[in-house]
Amino acid sequence: MRILIIGAVAAGTSAAAKARRNDDAAEIVVYERDRFISYSACGMPYFLGGEVKRIEDLTPRDAAFFKSKYRVDMRLGHEVLSIHPERKTLAVKKIETGESFEDRWDRLIIASGATAVKPPIPGADGESAFTLRTINDVIRVNDWITEKKPKTAAIVGTGFIGLEVAENLAKRGVSCALIEKLDQVTPGLDPDMAIHVRRHLEKSGVAVHTGATVTAISGESVTLADGTSVPAELTLLATGVRPNVSLAKACGVKLGATGAIAVNERMETSIPDVYACGDCVEHTHLVTKKPVWRPLGSTANKTGRIAGDQATGGPLEYRGTLGTGIFSVFGLAVAQTGLSERDARNAGFDPVVCHNIKPDRSEYLGGKELIIKGIADRATGKMLGAQIVGEQGVDKRVDVIATAITFGAKAEDLFHLDLAYAPPFSTTKDPVMYTGMILDNAINRGRPLITASALDDLAASGESLTVIDARDPKQFDAGHVPGAQNLPHETLRDAIARLPRGGAVVTYCNKGTTGNAAQNILLNAGFARVYNLSGGFTQYKKERVPKE
Repeated sequence: MRILIIGAVAAGTSAAAKARRNDDAAEIVVYERDRFISYSACGMPYFLGGEVKRIEDLTPRDAAFFKSKYRVDMRLGHEVLSIHPERKTLAVKKIETGESFEDRWDRLIIASGATAVKPPIPGADGESAFTLRTINDVIRVNDWITEKKPKTAAIVGTGFIGLEVAENLAKRGVSCALIEKLDQVTPGLDPDMAIHVRRHLEKSGVAVHTGATVTAISGESVTLADGTSVPAELTLLATGVRPNVSLAKACGVKLGATGAIAVNERMETSIPDVYACGDCVEHTHLVTKKPVWRPLGSTANKTGRIAGDQATGGPLEYRGTLGTGIFSVFGLAVAQTGLSERDARNAGFDPVVCHNIKPDRSEYLGGKELIIKGIADRATGKMLGAQIVGEQGVDKRVDVIATAITFGAKAEDLFHLDLAYAPPFSTTKDPVMYTGMILDNAINRGRPLITASALDDLAASGESLTVIDARDPKQFDAGHVPGAQNLPHETLRDAIARLPRGGAVVTYCNKGTTGNAAQNILLNAGFARVYNLSGGFTQYKKERVPKE
């Protein structure tokens, strides 16, 4: 059997390796335009910052490695021009010589990846403007920084790559400005979690421009639509990627609703004996069961393995994606899994959310706060997603919640997880368990939560509203929700007779625990509608106070 693979980064090389493990007699040929293969694109920002010392550390495998270890014929500098399913051939051009030829296949795997989007901005093709998608890209950026020694940079786009590059350029003495066309940074997060990232960026000395559009790029600055000039001797266009599907589309392979290649759980396309994997394909979301496009290195490796297995008669199938991701920026870890609150509403769910603020471990052993936004379905109680920010322990918690969602856990199930505890690693009730408790209380135990935005809407509605600050007077005097009255937890029972029983009551404290205690007192006293402010005044202040 002859297997041809188009593309040799994460998915293509994973497919080749798995196919060889299954079938030692197969002829396996990989065609790749570039000279770099099987590289770590996710490590490129850290090469720019000097944490990764050598480019070779990101490119540990070459064609000779695959030839000697796997007997895979890795043909670099070869561009596939077209696919001909009717006769099972590829038209290929050798880039160096321009020579063209055809090659035949019994099984074809398309791992053509994705390409950085370069918006049509005047100056985007100038020598000081870059994208960052391939090893060639990062070499160009690094060489330019080394030669020109810029002091200022503008990064257009605030996804994972943009923020990681901002941190790493700062390590090289480059002052960065972030420019985002949306009204928030980190578009994948909900606004109430993105604000934590923005405040951290600003504290770290990064200028942040949201709701901003770049209209021109020069070697000295970028110009925004409102006329603002942002100093930028270097501009990075981190405005996303698009799937490379032109070859597949031209030969009749069906594209999906997202614009990427449609595949089933076996990585089969609409054409027999043609498979696809990696950043060029869409997947089924584990929660919504609908197609999504989530180009992630982990997913590319996984789907490549499945494609190579299926192409050689194996049983592996892809079970779906949650889009779990994590990155670090100036010491803050930012993670998400599953649906955001926004996505959950758009998908037809009635989401219940909580903002749980707890230390990642015992504070006497260096614990630092995590902010976990948990998202669950009101009707079924099932976990839908989570977003987490913090300096420590974020990866552990997002992985636990991703695992729970994968196996259909309800919010209440999180409390019953038997998680490891010792003071250097966690608290007696882990933040994941607390998240489940808070959501369970809201969904099943009559302890509803209210977010800052929902409280604003309630206050503006004209309905009778009582807001109770259950903290001590000093905390209240230092800042509080507008219109709140200060009734410390220990005095609340004595004040019940004076409180109006009609309308809604909202209780809060610093982070939520004492607010919940005050909520319990009022509910037990017969008050009908009592909400606890999610995340307390800490979360409210972050969302509502422009800068701390």
